[in-house]
Amino acid sequence: MSQNITLTIDGNEREVIQGTTGAELFFEDRSIVVMRVDGALQDLSRELVAGTTVEGVTIDSEDGLNVLRHSTAHVMAQAVQQLRPDAKLGIGPYIKDGFYFDFDVEEPFTPEDLKTLEKMMLKIVNQNQKFERRVVTPAEAREVMADEPYKLILLDKADAADESGEGVSVEVGAGETTIYSNVDRKSGDVVWCDLCRGPHLQNTKIISNAFALTRSAAAYWLGSEKNKQLQRIYGTAWPTKEDLKAYQERLAEAERRDHRRLGSELDLFSFPDELGSGLPVFHPKGGIIKREMEDYVRDRHVEEGFQYVGTPHISKDGLFHTSGHLPYYADTMFPALRVDEEYDEDGNVTKPGQDYRLKAMNCPMHNLIFRGRGRSYRELPLRLFEFGHVYRYEKSGVVHGLTRVRGFAQDDSHSYVTKEQAPAEVEHLLNFMLSLLRDFGMDDFYLELSTRDPESDKFIGSDEQWEEATAVLERVASESGVELVADPGGAAFYGPKISVQAKDAIGRTWQMGTVQYDFNQPARFGLEYQAADGTRQEPVMIHAAKFGSIERFMGVLVEHYAGAFPAWLAPVQVRAIPVAEAFNDYLAEVVAKLKAQGIRAELEDSSDRFPKKIRNASKEKIPFVLIAGGEDQEAGAVSFRYRDGEQDNQVPVDEAVARIVAHVKNRVNTDHA
Repeated sequence: MSQNITLTIDGNEREVIQGTTGAELFFEDRSIVVMRVDGALQDLSRELVAGTTVEGVTIDSEDGLNVLRHSTAHVMAQAVQQLRPDAKLGIGPYIKDGFYFDFDVEEPFTPEDLKTLEKMMLKIVNQNQKFERRVVTPAEAREVMADEPYKLILLDKADAADESGEGVSVEVGAGETTIYSNVDRKSGDVVWCDLCRGPHLQNTKIISNAFALTRSAAAYWLGSEKNKQLQRIYGTAWPTKEDLKAYQERLAEAERRDHRRLGSELDLFSFPDELGSGLPVFHPKGGIIKREMEDYVRDRHVEEGFQYVGTPHISKDGLFHTSGHLPYYADTMFPALRVDEEYDEDGNVTKPGQDYRLKAMNCPMHNLIFRGRGRSYRELPLRLFEFGHVYRYEKSGVVHGLTRVRGFAQDDSHSYVTKEQAPAEVEHLLNFMLSLLRDFGMDDFYLELSTRDPESDKFIGSDEQWEEATAVLERVASESGVELVADPGGAAFYGPKISVQAKDAIGRTWQMGTVQYDFNQPARFGLEYQAADGTRQEPVMIHAAKFGSIERFMGVLVEHYAGAFPAWLAPVQVRAIPVAEAFNDYLAEVVAKLKAQGIRAELEDSSDRFPKKIRNASKEKIPFVLIAGGEDQEAGAVSFRYRDGEQDNQVPVDEAVARIVAHVKNRVNTDHA
């Protein structure tokens, strides 16, 4: 006789027959594709256990999408091994908006291969194959995966409880070793299988035709340059064809806004091969934007009580041992430069040299400024700020335009405060940072609180220090009224941080500035101040970068505005275009009036025809085009043409100048004067 068991489902207790699976429990809701049991994701095919809390996960939720995409990655890998029987399987995790799978193959994949694979995948999807989970022993897994050398490596890592390496966690770990098989529904035969933690969809039919393979690329096994280079295929999958189409349209819009392409088209910046990867140069027009950003932010820092300082680009590497960055950040710092070594005629060292490093961060040098003389509690908070140029050895595979570079300028500040002052200083910095983003037209953001991973040995300091620092940041972030999201394990080695995640005009999220609480460096540098009672006390150090970096923020702004910068940032703010050559002198006088008010204005007096001049101004995304013909001249006026094609005709010259000046001086981030 069947027994009933009690479960908690959506907050309510409910009895079901023992042996009931998730699929049977949620059979009425086809949108549910996986379940969360006591907080852990499980396949719907698994039997429910008495006393557990069960929640259905829909396909359009974050977890549901991840399961859909991981299942689609398995279908793609099955198709690859059908097309290329020699292909050896790497790892195939879900990623943001999609998935990838790595393969060891003799020849790279071509665009034609991707088209063929899509057709083969659709055939597999329509076969309605079942995803079946099987718990196995490590020995059984090795037997099943005997022809897959990379899977055997992963099983070795599982034995050693080692989940390091790109994508490893989707294959092994979490206790059990499991294999997922794609099973032919008619014959019951296993047609393909893979070592995998899961979970997966119930069957391939759920994937439908809402998937696409997007590109192929080379990738190192486990993400390490020391390993063999494999071939990676990227793809995407969505609940419906309409969702896929909307995503592809977003990609097309993102391509239209790509700052690398726009930077070239608008003559803003470039990346000469002669300089090396990730080292941009700014052209005159890009230099104007960069200068406007720096001038404005520098002035705002002064208004907010910061003192401007300057530090060198290089120092003895001992400085970074003192700060604690070496060896923690050694992999992201450029190799040491050996200098001052002297030799005799036979090549023997007569004077040992010293290692110097290009700085990857400014904080150690600011600490030296603080320590340069005695400090009193009356000076605190002491706020030091600079546009410090730093250098980080990013892997070539992640360098990306201005948003991931190897040399960049941080709008970096360090506040030295008492413990009692720390909460107010964090609040001050956070409000300052958010106000700057709003000044530049970005006002959709949330906060992320990065904390320590207690299982990791990369973090220094006591539990009490971490708890105190984290509590300060969490309280301030929560009281800000801005949405707060947790980022466990994402803290810097020396303390927790708040980062601002800002959304651009098409909804993409970018990490911008950060505020970090540091209880480590003051002790390492022996920083002290004299307290009111005459004792020597150690300050708290709070790091803050408002943009993150000038380069990255400019790249984000290019994409946010699709190159159509607000007038106050635009390299050319006004272009005056006469209807005919006879009106050149008239508009030259208007341009002179604008220049006298500090406006970047120019007269288009070339021999090109009028329509071409208008098209050129549109292509260059100039905010204000002033036009003048006979009627305008007679009326002492000009006509505005805006970037959206609208016009405002016969505006008196003085009024037109006043409008433009006010628009620029007030830093208005929308068009129309």
